[in-house]
Amino acid sequence: MLRQLFVLPPFWHPAGMPAPSKKLKLRPVLVANPFHSRAHPADATNPRDVVAMMNVRESAITTMAARGVLDAAQVAAADRFRRLWEMMGGKGAGAVDYGRERVDGGKAPDPITQRQANAGKELARCRALLGARMYGLVSAVAGEGYALHEVVGDGKRERLTAADMLRMGLDDLAELWRLATRR
Repeated sequence: MLRQLFVLPPFWHPAGMPAPSKKLKLRPVLVANPFHSRAHPADATNPRDVVAMMNVRESAITTMAARGVLDAAQVAAADRFRRLWEMMGGKGAGAVDYGRERVDGGKAPDPITQRQANAGKELARCRALLGARMYGLVSAVAGEGYALHEVVGDGKRERLTAADMLRMGLDDLAELWRLATRR
């Protein structure tokens, strides 16, 4: 009787919490321990690495790495590219506050920081190395986080070709940044 009065949405868990996402797939991975002290020897009470849970469906890069499609150097190159991409984006364009009064002696903030300029120069090096098409694929997948089927379509051949091209581009970036030597 009480159940009929209160209709819960289908995404609600009986314990009162939202139901887990269907896109969530957790896997234990070893990560560097943030509390590791180099002043003391590594042992059971001071481990270098700890087990953490990672969502393997977070991005196309993590999914491909979890399936063994990408090696460690390619994942490191993709992570570095993503960090550069995010640095370059910054916080976006700031809004102008016309109601704010300017005070004498105050200086306007820089429109672009040195960190953003350095990231832009590094991304320009990547574009020169990869070319326009491969840079577009790497920036869409590693930088913006798109899945391969969102970039090239649903055809199996297109996805496999794009995965091969992505691996080649990440190999070139790993070689550029000396993350690994070419096989």
